[in-house]
Amino acid sequence: MTDAPFSPRQSFDDADAALACVQSLYQTQVTHLRQQLQAYVQGQTPPRRVRALYPSVRVHTHTVARADTRLSFGFVAGPGVFETTLTRPDLFADYYREQFRLLLRNHGVSLEVGLGHQPIPVHFCLAEADHVEGSLSAEQRLRLRDFFDLPDLAAMDDGIANGTYEPGPREPQPLSLFTAPRVDYSLHRLRHYTGTAPEHFQNFVLFTNYQFYIDEFIRLGHALMQDPASPYEAFVEPGNVLTPRSGSARSAGGTPPARLPQMPAYHLVRPGSGGITMVNIGVGPANAKNITDHIAVLRPHAWIMLGHCAGLRNSQQLGDYVLAHGYVREDHVLDEELPLWVPIPPLAEVQLALEQAVAEVTQLAGYELKKIMRTGTVASTDNRNWELLPHPGPERRFSQSRAIALDMESATIAANGFRFRVPYGTLLCVSDKPLHGEIKLPGMANHFYRERVDQHLRIGIRALELLREAGASQLHSRKLRSFAEVAFQ
Repeated sequence: MTDAPFSPRQSFDDADAALACVQSLYQTQVTHLRQQLQAYVQGQTPPRRVRALYPSVRVHTHTVARADTRLSFGFVAGPGVFETTLTRPDLFADYYREQFRLLLRNHGVSLEVGLGHQPIPVHFCLAEADHVEGSLSAEQRLRLRDFFDLPDLAAMDDGIANGTYEPGPREPQPLSLFTAPRVDYSLHRLRHYTGTAPEHFQNFVLFTNYQFYIDEFIRLGHALMQDPASPYEAFVEPGNVLTPRSGSARSAGGTPPARLPQMPAYHLVRPGSGGITMVNIGVGPANAKNITDHIAVLRPHAWIMLGHCAGLRNSQQLGDYVLAHGYVREDHVLDEELPLWVPIPPLAEVQLALEQAVAEVTQLAGYELKKIMRTGTVASTDNRNWELLPHPGPERRFSQSRAIALDMESATIAANGFRFRVPYGTLLCVSDKPLHGEIKLPGMANHFYRERVDQHLRIGIRALELLREAGASQLHSRKLRSFAEVAFQ
């Protein structure tokens, strides 16, 4: 086997030094793999199988004690050996440094950095603009697996996040929710689905199911770039089209795509990835699960769903807001990973930020705020034409659940936030009331959207700004952590 150079495992008591070692190991392994692949593309058959390995970090602990029991992450669950593989230390440098720092501070043990046992799939060593398949003959493509490691789905499942993973005898416990191959897989999927590089994603994310919101976000993004005093330093659109803030040292770049990707993403960039990403996920729970499965590996600080819903109460008016504090999950896309008996609780920090943002933007407060916003249960369905089901099937269930609104994505996004320990929230806007004869018609809908979208979007942005101002330590909650939780955020 043609292996990349071996490096013995080293111990570190400094987070920066540990990170530098991870970066060096990763670069050496990836460079070896790229060189061997390039030779193969040029027609050179490797004399034996080519392999490169992900770096890993390991800790040994001997006690359950830790310095601060208020923490929601940054510590292991008890004595033992804990390990995770690592990838893209250029992209995750700040994240890894912080996780290393917390482990060193909370346990007072050294970090052991070296090569893990998981091979780097050859597809995951390529730079963003590299595509080798088109350069290979049919025979070379067929024999690729004979000489290189290809993605192994068994190494990329979500057993750790789902709480079903059980290490074998003498195997270490996991340190992170995601293995390195799982992270790499999602990074590639994000490029495909959103049309932007993972580097541009910010730590605060808005999801929407309507292009009207994206149009307004684009308008707002370009307006902010004209303001030299804007806290946002760049606006990025699909094709990695970057518009710098006026007076910024950053350069414009990127190429608009010939057609938009399936779930285009747009990014208001702040230093330290503290800005806001907005993604048009389209319609339906499958899209909602798909995109959150992949964004979760970036470990964002919060995501919020902004969209339209059917109002289920006669007292609601078109344009009223719905702040979800519970969910009826009839979306069915997460039933295997997250059983229906698992509650999806409201998160106080997100709920308060959303309510405060509504009050600030609308200039209403207290009892007056109840005129335009109602807090309650949101039902999410995978049946767009639920209204056509035999009466009174769905209507009765929704009434029994005390639901006040219905959509197709919110419960999925909240449930995946719960599953992946990403703080979540939902603020919807009533666009129709099918149970009371007010159905969505094109003319009425277009007028309604133009009136409400700007305000709704400003509320969502303000809520995320409030969460950022409060700080990540306030936002990440122990209520999202399981019994034997991984140490990494």
